[in-house]
Amino acid sequence: MSPLRFERPLRTVVVLTLLFGWSAVIGSAAHAGERAGQQAAVAVRGGDTLYSTGTRCTVGFNARSGSVLYALVPGRCAQGARTWYADPALTVGVGVTAGVSFPGNDYASVRYTNTAVAYPGEVSLGAGSGTRDITNAANPVVGQSVCHVGRTTGYRCGTVQAVNVTINYGGGTVYGLFRSTICSEPGDTGGPAFSGGTALGIIVGSSGNCGSGGFTYYQPVAEWLSAYGLSVY
Repeated sequence: MSPLRFERPLRTVVVLTLLFGWSAVIGSAAHAGERAGQQAAVAVRGGDTLYSTGTRCTVGFNARSGSVLYALVPGRCAQGARTWYADPALTVGVGVTAGVSFPGNDYASVRYTNTAVAYPGEVSLGAGSGTRDITNAANPVVGQSVCHVGRTTGYRCGTVQAVNVTINYGGGTVYGLFRSTICSEPGDTGGPAFSGGTALGIIVGSSGNCGSGGFTYYQPVAEWLSAYGLSVY
């Protein structure tokens, strides 16, 4: 993994806005025939949502190790969750948690197990806005253009403002994040951040808001992929 490029470490410590912005997910029963029809029509991309008992997480990017496919989600969000579904009724199972790193880092991987569901290597830009194909990953550079997609605030763009940022969530300290000039709101956590077709990171927190102005913090994806031996596709 290439090192982050910076002159000296930023040791900024901030208390982040909690961006998950959701309550517990309640499952319900469905007929076997309906489940089969759902699975045939389902595709999970970056920017989409995975559900587990009592929680849900946004997929940052899809990744692979050989023929095995994975979702990259925030570590805090995936803590304590085992089995994941593509729907809030918890009827279309898609995978299981393969690894979680928090604090220190804020990332997790979900191994996809349901071959009846599609897992394109692209990110959704929001309702009616199409998709963006993601072909590689890289470390962010200060001044670089970056866009992200949040579940609440949608598709927004700005620039990378700082790298190697340290933040304190209250529940633990996370190191090596980067910050952009883009605002975020509750519910945006896990959203993909990219520059063109290059994956840069996922949203893990923010300061301020989109009404008065703010910044967003991201877990870099290159470190994450290296830690799990994965690549985007």
